[in-house]
Amino acid sequence: MLDVPLLIDGLARPAGDGRTFVRRNPLNGEIVSTAAAATLEDTDAAVAAAQRAFPGWAALAPNERRARLAKAADLLESRAAEFVALAAETGAMANWYGFNVELAASVLREAAAMTTQITGEVIPSDIPGSFAMALRQPCGVVLGIAPWNAPIILAARAVAMPLACGNTVVLKSSEQSPAVHRLLGQVLHDAGLGDGVVNVLGNAPEDAPAIVERLIANPAVRRVNFTGSTHVGRIVGELAARHLKPAVLELGGKAPFLVLDDADLDAAVEAAAFGAFFNQGQICMSTERLIVDERVADAFVEKLANKAASLRVGDPADPASVLGSLIDAGAARRIQALVDDAVAKGARLLCGGHSDGSLMQATLLDNVTADMRLYREESFGPVAVVLRAAGDEALLRLANDSEFGLSAAIFSRDVSRALALAQRIESGICHINGPTVQDEPQMPFGGVKSSGYGSFGARASIEQFTQLRWVTLQNGPRHYPI
Repeated sequence: MLDVPLLIDGLARPAGDGRTFVRRNPLNGEIVSTAAAATLEDTDAAVAAAQRAFPGWAALAPNERRARLAKAADLLESRAAEFVALAAETGAMANWYGFNVELAASVLREAAAMTTQITGEVIPSDIPGSFAMALRQPCGVVLGIAPWNAPIILAARAVAMPLACGNTVVLKSSEQSPAVHRLLGQVLHDAGLGDGVVNVLGNAPEDAPAIVERLIANPAVRRVNFTGSTHVGRIVGELAARHLKPAVLELGGKAPFLVLDDADLDAAVEAAAFGAFFNQGQICMSTERLIVDERVADAFVEKLANKAASLRVGDPADPASVLGSLIDAGAARRIQALVDDAVAKGARLLCGGHSDGSLMQATLLDNVTADMRLYREESFGPVAVVLRAAGDEALLRLANDSEFGLSAAIFSRDVSRALALAQRIESGICHINGPTVQDEPQMPFGGVKSSGYGSFGARASIEQFTQLRWVTLQNGPRHYPI
């Protein structure tokens, strides 16, 4: 069991009133971490620490910020074993946490490379003697709210580009992975960023609404970024709008995976299985809707069902396990209800469909129709449904028949045909002949519709985490009308 204090102004602190909350292993109920449960006054202290640290951090030369962020990436990798040891907080496979460390280090290195790329421009002015510029400057304190499902990657993403742009940050950790998020904060502090540059707050689950509202309302918080469910994202977006704070929201998904009649079915099956079932389907980009041309549907479905049935689910500590635990048994019950609803209404269960505590088998359903909850609701679990149609236009209509629009994929041997479809799919991301689950730190990452707005990722983040200012320099006399 690990004790997890708050990180405020470079110091490990208990909660102001001494309260804690526990995170248990979803498989066996054992306590993995006991974390400080921040009070409202603790949130104020964290923001105040970030505000005090802001002038010094913002004034650093860009290559000094680059060096410190690069050092943090190296340190993160050197402590990979500590992060992997905390996978029991979420019941994830060790290889998932190992991958998280690798990609999070790349996120930090990409952000480090961006410190010298925050540029402005000179704009021609109609006023004689006026030299006009558009400058990008740091905003101040940025609030990052990170989820548990890819805890190291998404926490690093919440803070890396804000830091590169010269801001200081408060990271509100997930109640399901407090130790991992606190460890990331410690790594950043140990890399020499400076006291108060990164602050980490954990909170008891029941306190989350009040803590988030207090953080967003704080006048010193100038930007908000949130990754999580669409339901909570709407709340965060409304709070940010109420206080006139720009926000980046990366929310839920129901990713479509289009299989055209000329697709390489073997390649499509491998990509679909990875996209649907990796990390138990608990990824915002997970493949949930397999939209297949009816001319190849039978062959594709048979191959994918065989592949899915071979994916052994079990305790992550068992070397034979390919898939691990869901975040908790409640998630399994929610997903089971979606599957049962579909089967009761006529869907054909091809494999899986059963849960045991927090474990759930990889599940594939055919003959899914619009009156079933799984047609529209995000499962956020190891479940994919097959939707059949004839011709590209019909496949496209099904792909766009969703409130979500994060990631998508198209498989076809005719890349020009696929590219034409990709430009008409309502999603922020689309991959041709690749899985819906992909992430690279230098790429613009964001969705449309109920999947949120704004983009993470290197250059795309500069707009989100800097303030654009118009500055002029008047050379010589100027005529005024009065």
